[in-house]
Parts: sequence; C-alpha cells; structure tokens
Amino acid sequence: MLIRNVPEPLKREIEQAARKVGQSLSGKAIDLLWKGMIAEKEARLEPNLSAWDSIRSAFANESAIDNEFADIMAEIEAERKQDFGRRIEDFE
Repeated sequence: MLIRNVPEPLKREIEQAARKVGQSLSGKAIDLLWKGMIAEKEARLEPNLSAWDSIRSAFANESAIDNEFADIMAEIEAERKQDFGRRIEDFE
C-alpha cells in the first residue's frame, strides 16, 4: 500500500514514535492504522454498554484482564448495592 501526500510534520511524529519503541516507520504506521481502525469500530458501537463492559474493555485494551479485575468489579458492585437507595446527604 502506498500512501501519498503525508504531511511532513505527521511523518516526523510517526518517525519519532517509532524510534521511541524501536520500530520501523512502516511498523509504527501499521500499528497506528490498526489502533485507528479499532477506535473507529468502537465509536460505531452502540453506547449501551454497561459500566462493567466499558471498564472491562479499557482493561482489555491494556492487556490487564485477570482475576484482579473481576475482584475489583465485584467489590464495586457490592458497594453499589450497599449504597443503593441512600441519599447523598447520608454520605456527608
């Protein structure tokens, strides 16, 4: 694939980012294209995700899904249920 008319400042930014992580210019450009495609795809998804799903996807994007994530979410859910029905004044 050939991409024409890439603005010079953009090319420099990609080159610098590639150098920082030890990638070639082409490798970094491919990586950025993938990330852009994923972001575009996620933007098209319906915003009906639960908080659980939204947080989980953030952890998944960082490859940080494990039992710790499930434990944290269980703790959040338990506190949410415990706080359900309380007024804000009850917390002050």
